[in-house]
Amino acid sequence: MRIEKILNNNVVVTRDKLNREMIVMGKGLAFKKKIGDSISETCVDKEFYLTDDGLSRHFQKLAEDIPMEYLELSYEIIEYTKETLDVTLNESIYISLTDHLYNAIKRYKTGVGLSNVLLYDIKQLFPREYQIGKKTIEKVHHKYGFDLSENEAGFIALHLVNAQSEQDRMNNMYQFTKTIQDILNIVRYYYQTPFDEESIYFFRFVTHLRFFLNRVMNTSLTHEGEVEEELIQMIQRKYQTASGCVDKIALFLEETFNYHMSDDEIVYLTIHLARLADNDHLKNH
Repeated sequence: MRIEKILNNNVVVTRDKLNREMIVMGKGLAFKKKIGDSISETCVDKEFYLTDDGLSRHFQKLAEDIPMEYLELSYEIIEYTKETLDVTLNESIYISLTDHLYNAIKRYKTGVGLSNVLLYDIKQLFPREYQIGKKTIEKVHHKYGFDLSENEAGFIALHLVNAQSEQDRMNNMYQFTKTIQDILNIVRYYYQTPFDEESIYFFRFVTHLRFFLNRVMNTSLTHEGEVEEELIQMIQRKYQTASGCVDKIALFLEETFNYHMSDDEIVYLTIHLARLADNDHLKNH
């Protein structure tokens, strides 16, 4: 392998035996080297193939600005996710996750924390990705000796979820957007009133819908119901109007996608809708 570009002492751009561009990483890989020099494959620890030219340029710029340790940490988490969840991740995850981890640790060191208002939803809708987020927090603890908050575990989980569904969502953007609008129209018709689309409650409800529809429209994001029957009945009694509306939504999804909502999906959607209705003062017809 010959060096085509040196990003830093540990990361270079080269080509493999099939003449494909790749970014390789290894401690001291480019030390006292220049463009055109050869490097031994035995010195390479990790290889990145980014087929998208734009993403490759972004990643190269990131590698120039961020220490190797963050690239390594992100790489380990990405590979662990692929193996554990048996999923394909969009190439953009190498950029988004690395950049997030770097900035999360930098924020911690300067005493700045971010609140994750979607943490509850992330835990319930994406438990496997959230567990990987927690595992990442553990890795940071072992490496640096401090603990990032569970808010960060949630943010990491979101990056992993988005990387799984991004390509499908781009390919089916029209259907995805239309389905959200269809569900909102069901709610509007059921309550016979418009929403305050500038309110935080509307934002949270739509965000919950987006996460939920990732499951409906992406078969790799399956979710099993784990809510006790007693809790379901309590929620249905407490939020009768919202529960009736969710029944309409469940019927729509069954007829449109042959998707059967799990008990916990019904419960969480009912709670979110009830919060929206209570705070936007929606009234049932």
